[in-house]
Amino acid sequence: MEFKIQTKKREEIVDITKQIEEFIKETKDGVCTVFVPHATCAILINENYDPSVCEDILKALRQIAPHGGSPLTLNQSKEGKIVPWLHDKIDGNGDAHIKSAIIGPSETIPVKDGKLQLGTWQNIGLAEFDGPRERKIIVKFI
Repeated sequence: MEFKIQTKKREEIVDITKQIEEFIKETKDGVCTVFVPHATCAILINENYDPSVCEDILKALRQIAPHGGSPLTLNQSKEGKIVPWLHDKIDGNGDAHIKSAIIGPSETIPVKDGKLQLGTWQNIGLAEFDGPRERKIIVKFI
């Protein structure tokens, strides 16, 4: 199964648990893999009941790889232009690539009797780092 999400902000975490639950509800036991074929977003599992958890995750990632860089990350391109991340000289989203590499493009969740075996407070999120964009999510059940 594939579905698309339109993100609304440059950085946000969108809960996609319900779409995945709908896909696997007729299954039995196995595993569900959720994957994004994009280099500037990721899939994560964490608490979504309290929205401040998602904001805290984004805040921590911004500290690790700030958009626009920091004085410690300034580089000079071949043309003499100062850029925060070397990739920024191409399209200005070097931080988004770093953040998505830290989180990763997929998660695998056990399924029992057609239900995701997530913990009480766990949900599946699409982490956007270079939006707003339309993102494709690929879901496979094994």
